[in-house]
Amino acid sequence: MKLTASPEPASHQRGFSLIEIAIVLFIISLLLGGLLLPLSAQQDIRNQGDTQKQLAEAREALLGFAIANSRLPCPATAASNGLESPVGGVGGCTNPYDGFLPAVTLGFAPIDAQGFAVDGWGGDPINRIRYAITTANASAFTTTNGMKTVTMTALAPDLKVCNAGSGVVNPGNLATADCTAVSSLATDAVAVIYSLGKNAGTGGSSVDEKQNPNPNPAATAADRAFVSAQPSTTFDDQMIWLSKNILFNRMVSAGQLP
Repeated sequence: MKLTASPEPASHQRGFSLIEIAIVLFIISLLLGGLLLPLSAQQDIRNQGDTQKQLAEAREALLGFAIANSRLPCPATAASNGLESPVGGVGGCTNPYDGFLPAVTLGFAPIDAQGFAVDGWGGDPINRIRYAITTANASAFTTTNGMKTVTMTALAPDLKVCNAGSGVVNPGNLATADCTAVSSLATDAVAVIYSLGKNAGTGGSSVDEKQNPNPNPAATAADRAFVSAQPSTTFDDQMIWLSKNILFNRMVSAGQLP
């Protein structure tokens, strides 16, 4: 008796329906959307870290310049192409409180096409690193051998750093702008170096940011008081300053003082 194999049932491959595909795409879009914010936040952290590193390196460059030249450089102006203004250690600076880091004078890098150092947020002019210098003792700190002539005991740098804009007294007054006692972070800084942060092009008008010279029309007129506040939605400036004690220590060690 001959047996015949019964035919196997035909196999059918079922594809995804349009509804199922739509659900999968929706889930993928949710996952990707959830990743975008962390990636953006990570980029912000990198930019902030790069900026903080540049500010610290700028301070070291200023100290090196002081040791080599018996003075600190004046800030650059918007038109000086990264050179201090004026050049040569003659004393009074063109923009002592609202200038830029003189990157070309310092030999500082990286710089943009116009010779200015920029922060971690990009190469636009708004992202240039800013620099302020004390005018105390008849601009002795920016005059060749001025510090040595005046002597350490008589030198009295007067840049102020406050922890909030509300703590600034007499804002806009070149001679009397100051911090209240409870808001003071520094009362005798020699120099201040800072970045306007991520919101450089759109910020600058909050009570804290407007005290740091910036392009916003609401900014307070440049004076000797600056603000270094906690990061927030209305404040993202990054700032460091040069203490007179650190400057004096380095210059004494190098034989430039007393």
